[in-house]
Parts: sequence; structure tokens; C-alpha cells
Amino acid sequence: MDSQLIKRLGDELYQALRDFRTLTPLTDREIGITIEDAYHISLRMLSRRVEGDGEQVVGKKIGVTSKPVQEMLGVFQPDFGFLTDAMAYPDMADIPIAGHLISPRAEGEIAFRLKKDLVGPGVTEADVLDATETIIPCFEIVDSRIEDWKIKIQDTVADNASCGVYVLGKNEVEPRDYDLPNLKMRIYKNDELHAEGLGSAVQGNPLTAVAWLANTLGEFGIPFKAGELILSGSLAPLIPVVAGDRMSLEIEGVGGCSCTFV
Repeated sequence: MDSQLIKRLGDELYQALRDFRTLTPLTDREIGITIEDAYHISLRMLSRRVEGDGEQVVGKKIGVTSKPVQEMLGVFQPDFGFLTDAMAYPDMADIPIAGHLISPRAEGEIAFRLKKDLVGPGVTEADVLDATETIIPCFEIVDSRIEDWKIKIQDTVADNASCGVYVLGKNEVEPRDYDLPNLKMRIYKNDELHAEGLGSAVQGNPLTAVAWLANTLGEFGIPFKAGELILSGSLAPLIPVVAGDRMSLEIEGVGGCSCTFV
């Protein structure tokens, strides 16, 4: 795909983000678009946010890691994207939908805060654990700029892995004290239990998911940096939310996180 087309599609996605509207799937318009093309489109979209709007990259995310999410979206391999400071909300935040999000869905995740750089390829689960300072309960609120969530893997990678915003819990804990694949998460919608999941839902182990992301981005020359936040993927199916919904989650022995949509 030529550079002018990559630039145009990245600009379209950026403008859709700012206008809170959707686009026809890129894969319906550009036959033969590759994941590498999609990644470069996402970088163009990101550059508009960073250079034009003053946002700062504060981490990375992996998505579509669990089987329930893959089946829900019809995408059967992980996606990847970037987190900026403008996406962050604190625990118990009110998150506006009108004028901010399009068709949001909540994901319960385990976030990793890094204390060391990680540069793939060749990153192992042990490397990830060694580089992690803390893990944190987290909601990622995904939100697609692609019409009706009709996405293929190229669409979601181009659209910054369908990232909207994220919410971090107050508790940050030492990951070496926990059996990460067997951490149990309960997710509540409007105070009723809505879903449950284990850490093993994300590629068998959240450490495996983070290592995959480090190695995948490493192939594009993108490192993980000390201090960054890495979202490791949803432990349960995505949950659509509308104004008035309150979401909360609890990870046994770790802590919780909550937010309300307004």
C-alpha cells in the first residue's frame, strides 16, 4: 500500500475519532490490505493525536486475546495498539458517552506497569515478569470507528485496536505474589454479576499475552519502555454499555475497579 493511501486512511480514522462517527470497513474498500499496512495506518492516526493534539503515549495494549471475544467479533488473532494520557480515567470515574464515545463496550483486564524496558523479539514470560513493577485491575472501554463493529483484524489494528479509554483501579500489587493464570475476576453491571473469567483466558497466561505484544511490536521497532502501562486483554466477553450503566470488577486477592457512564 502506498504512503499516500496510508496517510489518507489514517487521517480518515483520526477525523472519525474526533467527530464520534464510523467509517465503512477498510477491508471492504481496500482489497489486499495487510496487517503491516494497518499498523502503519494506525501510526498515522496516532501521530495526529500526538503531534496535533499534544497527547502522550503512555503504554500499549493487546486485544482480542480470549476465545469469547474472538467469537463475538469474528476476529481470531490478537490486535495491538497504543495508549495515550488522554485515554486514562481514575477509579470510580464518570465517563461521558455523548460527544466522547460511539459504541462502547467494557472489558475487564489485568494491566501491567513496567519498571524496565522490554525490546522484542525474543521476550519471554520470565522477561515480562522481571520487567513488571505491579499489576492493576483495569477496565478497557473499547470503541470502534468502524461501522457496526464489522471488523476484520486489519480494521481493528488500523483503528488503534478499537481502543476508547481505560480505567485503573487504586490497588497495585506485586505480580510475583500471585498465580496469574488462576486469578479470578468477577465483573458486575449495575451491581449484578455479569461475567467471570480467569487470567488464563488471555493466551493461557497474561504474561504470555504481554510477551507476544512485546515481540510483535519489536518486529516494527517499537519497544516497551519503563513506566509504561500494558493492557493484557479481556478475561471475559465484551459488555456493551450505555449512559446510566455502572461497571465494577473484582480480582480475588488483588482489588477492584469501577466506573459509571454518563
